Amino acid sequence: MIDNNSIEQLKQTIDIVDVVGNYVELKKNGSNFKGLCPFHNEKTPSFIVSPAKQYYKCFGCGAGGDAIKFVMEYEKLSYPEAIEKLANLYNFTLRYTEGKQGGGQEKRILETIGQWYRANLEHNNSAKEYLQSRGVSLASIEKFSLGFAPSSEETIRFLQRAMIPMQKAEEVGILGSDNGRYYARLIDRIIFPIYSSSGMPVGFGGRTMGNHPAKYINSPQTKLFNKSRLLYGYNLAKEQIYRKKRLIVVEGYMDVIMLHQAGFNTAVATLGTALTNDHLPLLKKGEPEIIVAYDGDNAGINAAMKAALLLSSHNFEGGIVLFGNGMDPADMVNAGNANTIEALFSKPIAFAQFVIDRIVASHNIHTPKGKEDAFFAIKNYLSTLSPFVEENYRRYAASLLGVNVARLAPKDEKQIYKKYQYNKNNIETKQQPIKQSFLTLTDVAEESIIKTLLKIPSLTDMVLDTMDSSMFKIHREAFEALIRGEEHEDLLRIDLDDTIVIYQEDELKKQLVYFLRRYYQKALDNIKNNDTLPFEKKIFFIRKYQDYINKLKRGELVQYESHSTI
Repeated sequence: MIDNNSIEQLKQTIDIVDVVGNYVELKKNGSNFKGLCPFHNEKTPSFIVSPAKQYYKCFGCGAGGDAIKFVMEYEKLSYPEAIEKLANLYNFTLRYTEGKQGGGQEKRILETIGQWYRANLEHNNSAKEYLQSRGVSLASIEKFSLGFAPSSEETIRFLQRAMIPMQKAEEVGILGSDNGRYYARLIDRIIFPIYSSSGMPVGFGGRTMGNHPAKYINSPQTKLFNKSRLLYGYNLAKEQIYRKKRLIVVEGYMDVIMLHQAGFNTAVATLGTALTNDHLPLLKKGEPEIIVAYDGDNAGINAAMKAALLLSSHNFEGGIVLFGNGMDPADMVNAGNANTIEALFSKPIAFAQFVIDRIVASHNIHTPKGKEDAFFAIKNYLSTLSPFVEENYRRYAASLLGVNVARLAPKDEKQIYKKYQYNKNNIETKQQPIKQSFLTLTDVAEESIIKTLLKIPSLTDMVLDTMDSSMFKIHREAFEALIRGEEHEDLLRIDLDDTIVIYQEDELKKQLVYFLRRYYQKALDNIKNNDTLPFEKKIFFIRKYQDYINKLKRGELVQYESHSTI
């Protein structure tokens, strides 16, 4: 069993934002972070991570807990398995009550085989000559821990000498098996160790030095290795990414190594896959500008198009760089063209512009049918962008197509704004065109009143003197729980949501006046339209509510009276 004190030390080591951020794209939301819940399908973020409380909570499906609970739920692991996975990710050595050191067996196997690969490179002239021909320096070989994998037989003999069980070597992706016969997956290849973002070895990539049809081979999917969530070189680049606010995504290991060698030390690469949603949390860390730098051939252009579609729809800053003349970044560095590369990186084509340009280029807009197809393709794409980005590129697309910009506008502007949550704490000038009916003012007012009482309990009497829980149309249960001093899920959400305004006393009074005016005006309208109410009672309440409204117009608060007998 894992020692409890060891678990507590691990909990103090890990940060829930860092852990959850490896799985979920999180955005800063006041002092907390918010994202789409990974445990149920949702379009509006209701998943909040609190670094202060080291706790996550989804107010859509109810999921919640600490970092360990998150890994258990997401990875479908037992409690000990989740502890060991987190320990591996953070290079933390667990203690076991039976005296066994554990949680890092896979890591130790990968480290041992990695050291052996590196030693092999030292004694293999062909491999060293190949790297030298590609311009890779000795410093880069050491920085990226490059190695060499010999024959399958030699690999198996080494594992036997190192007393590494064949089954365990297979579990971490070093070996494969066929009818009970083990074989090495990487043979006669330059080895590129692959690390998690925290620097733990998780797998290997291998590049052939000859004409093998599979130029690159990666480790298979394992407990530690998921190529859709990894970026090669990120562990070495992350500090510079956070500092320089720039992340360069390229296609291959050699591109990353040579770019770092030339000073572009924020370069990373996908592992034989296109950018996917699973990469977004890693790309988002530090909020860098993303430069996608691919080869200018058809495969590179298509991959760049997919990346631009993905990143623009998630509102990433940055753009696309394509390398022409059959040159990739590694070739250009080797040829001494670092200045040319910097010029390209300094002026990438914005993601949205790249997508629109490619759509136009793929259609013959000089024919009515081609122009129509391009028009609708662009219009559909624009609908995936944020309102203000969409508006900017609507004009650009209209100029390319030669159509009136109004034709590319959505039929209902409201639908654009509905996709984006109203920021209750920051009504910017550019948001003014949004009609108030779409700002859910009742919801905003109720949440702010509740949040104020949570943070400044001394103002409770002011609210209770003028309001009753029946006036709350959306958060009535939460308000009643607050007054009773009970816990409620909605109270926790409101407490964690830093976009909700907390009123000071004067501002609370103004908001109560405004809230009550709307409430009593609606009540007055209902009384006037109530044909079943006796005439005398109807006149009484009309006068009563009109008197309330007049006082409220003068900025005076009115005492709440129950009129439930109406």
